[in-house]
Amino acid sequence: MRFLIIGDVVGRPGRRTVAKLVGEIREKEGIDVVLANVENAAGGFGITRKVYEELRSMGIDVFTSGNHIWDKKEVLQFIDSSPDLLRPANYPEGVPGRGYGVFEKNGKKFAVINLMGRVFMDNGLENPFRTFDAIYEDVSRETKVVVVDFHAEATSEKWAFAIYTDGRASVVYGTHTHVPTADEMILKGGTAYVTDVGMTGPLYSVIGMRAKEPIERFLLAMPRKFQVEEKEEVVFNAVIVEVDEETGRARDIKRIKRLVRWSSS
Repeated sequence: MRFLIIGDVVGRPGRRTVAKLVGEIREKEGIDVVLANVENAAGGFGITRKVYEELRSMGIDVFTSGNHIWDKKEVLQFIDSSPDLLRPANYPEGVPGRGYGVFEKNGKKFAVINLMGRVFMDNGLENPFRTFDAIYEDVSRETKVVVVDFHAEATSEKWAFAIYTDGRASVVYGTHTHVPTADEMILKGGTAYVTDVGMTGPLYSVIGMRAKEPIERFLLAMPRKFQVEEKEEVVFNAVIVEVDEETGRARDIKRIKRLVRWSSS
């Protein structure tokens, strides 16, 4: 199976770029499944039903997220009825939505697990390592192909998680920092890994946001309302991973980086 995994999609510029490139990449690379992290897809913070449906129409098969999943309260109205829209599985029991699922595309089954790290993140979360253990026991009964979006800040936590799950997870990819890393590899046990896929959003920005307000916050230590940068070229960051569906082991992982310039209109 060949997966196209798209980094955090930021606002309208990110969505437009996904629409422009996904079909082309899917055809050229023989992609079976498209995954995207969408927690920043609606105005840079959260996701709405309209944006969710828009992205589905572009060919996204499974949506992952992270700490911004609840920023648009509207998500509470449809997340329970949207099995392809995941929130981190290590939220406490009783939180709406689901953190993983087993899906089928063209007769091939695969599992997607969404987890969030705890270092420099929300300490109210359950242990993502232990959460993976429990979920893996469940999904491995149905498929050997297990893909994990590990939404985390600390590189060390992402690395440790990848080594811990090596040979069980087919793919472990990091999201959240919006900055792509050049460390894609196949680990000893056959798990494809990259510390962070990066974002699909405005390139000359502060992780997708117009630079003025974040810089003022750094200078003055006062809160500022952030806005998605709309005027600059957009970077599309993704990875393509090939997985042997019989063994669940990754065969190859490669990064993709494309630049698209849009007008501000």
